[in-house]
Amino acid sequence: MTDRELRKLSREELLEIMVAQGEEIERLREELARLREEAENRQMAIDRAGTLAEAALRLNSVFEAADAAAQQYLENIESLSGRQASICAEMEAEAREKCARLEEETREHCRRLTEKTRQDCERMVSLARQQSENYWSAVYAQAEKLES
Repeated sequence: MTDRELRKLSREELLEIMVAQGEEIERLREELARLREEAENRQMAIDRAGTLAEAALRLNSVFEAADAAAQQYLENIESLSGRQASICAEMEAEAREKCARLEEETREHCRRLTEKTRQDCERMVSLARQQSENYWSAVYAQAEKLES
């Protein structure tokens, strides 16, 4: 699986892959235990069969195969873990960038709303003053008519 394909996977899919790898490791451990048991059985057969040289040759091939299989799967797990960590880091960086952008957009929107509200308040205060002046002018005009 390529890095590009891994990046397209969701967290759930990545976790499924890790679970599958974990199951594969468990299967390999069981196989290793079985191979070790086989090796012990072979050892008994070798002891019965005879020479130390024959026993060493038989055991070496069994342990080499088991060691190679275990090493291969450990490398696969390390590789997958490294790629997953890289993907997670990229996703976190993208999320942080998006949060920062949204925060800046929200601040700008609040600034515009505050400015509009301030302008509306100034317009309302100005209108109220004008209406007040008109009202008092009318009151003074009526008061002057009454005095005369």
